[in-house]
Amino acid sequence: MAETSGRNGHVVIAPDKFKGSLSATQVARRVAAGLGPEVRSVCLPVADGGDGTVDAVVAFGYSRIEAEVTGPTGERITAAYAWHPGDGEAPPTAVVELAEASGLRRLPPAEAGPGQAAVPGAHEGVRLAPLTATSRGTGDLIAAAVRRGARRVVLGLGGSACTDGGTGMMAALGVRFLDAEGAELPPGGGALTSLAAIDTAGLLPELAGVEFVVASDVDNPLLGPHGAAAVYGPQKGATSEDVRVLEAGLARLAAVAAHTHGLVGAAEHDGIVRSMGVAAEPGAGAAGGVGFAALAFLRAQVRPGIEYLLELLGFAEHLEGARLVITGEGALDEQTLRGKAPAGVAARAVKAGVPVVAVCGRRTLGDEELRAAGIVAAYALTDIEPDTARCIAEAGPLLERLVAERVRGAHAV
Repeated sequence: MAETSGRNGHVVIAPDKFKGSLSATQVARRVAAGLGPEVRSVCLPVADGGDGTVDAVVAFGYSRIEAEVTGPTGERITAAYAWHPGDGEAPPTAVVELAEASGLRRLPPAEAGPGQAAVPGAHEGVRLAPLTATSRGTGDLIAAAVRRGARRVVLGLGGSACTDGGTGMMAALGVRFLDAEGAELPPGGGALTSLAAIDTAGLLPELAGVEFVVASDVDNPLLGPHGAAAVYGPQKGATSEDVRVLEAGLARLAAVAAHTHGLVGAAEHDGIVRSMGVAAEPGAGAAGGVGFAALAFLRAQVRPGIEYLLELLGFAEHLEGARLVITGEGALDEQTLRGKAPAGVAARAVKAGVPVVAVCGRRTLGDEELRAAGIVAAYALTDIEPDTARCIAEAGPLLERLVAERVRGAHAV
């Protein structure tokens, strides 16, 4: 969190990232630079539980703790979680971002890893592994956090490379997923069709009594046409046949888990995993089914990502005495209205009586849609630079110029 001085009545700068161009912190700094040193501003980069969540929480004063974990295709990588030791009101808290350890951005380059096909498109340049990618690294981060003393773990879901139903995450926490011969299954959702039993006897004892919160705006169930495999599998490189295999595997996971004893949060770890009902719950399909594992095995509660994170970080306190909030993200579109960071920031600011404007790379939302979301005006890089390639390559300088030329004058800051 950074603050610049100026005349009374500060400006709160609370943007999400411009994906592919600028982190949320970089966006906030460029906006502050565009406003100029005479404008008192507070930079509060935010996130909605997906990519950039750890960075945003660290900007609010949490510590960044690094750990060596298992990457999505089995390689050892360094990832980080955010840590707060707690105080009189809040317990020691860790914020774990799935994308840090198990995200698409942690996949190896396309030329690496024999036997896996590179898929062109949004994630061109990395080698996707739709059937074998694992969420184990996320479990490694959780294990490191609870061993450090975390009594609350906030799990941000988004940007997942895997569709393994969270089995990798739970394996890192001591759960064994076994075939009919009693052998442990290999990593990935593709192996789940062979699941015969789940052994929870080895659950980490440090997990007992830990509160788990899933911060996510994904409301998909685990299974079916709106489930983890059908909706998000193709984004991770899954063919139609892969989707069929993944769907069958996730269904098998839910069925076997329904007869499994021992879970976090149950007295003496003797409860029955409440999986069949959980599979249909909103959020169970988040991050390739990691949401299901968190709900069924860890008894997590699901909270809207941006709403919960703003609450966790005391965002409302920074609105006191503010005269303007500037939020934003790479694209202001219909997804923005479905619980993304700018909409969450605007909702909080409107309740506090503070007007909100947004900056973005591009926008497709009309003025009426923006006003309905609590945003009085929006400014896009494409307003001053029609070349989208330049908007991406030169996002920082263009954003600074956009704020200086358009936002300052229009809103008397």
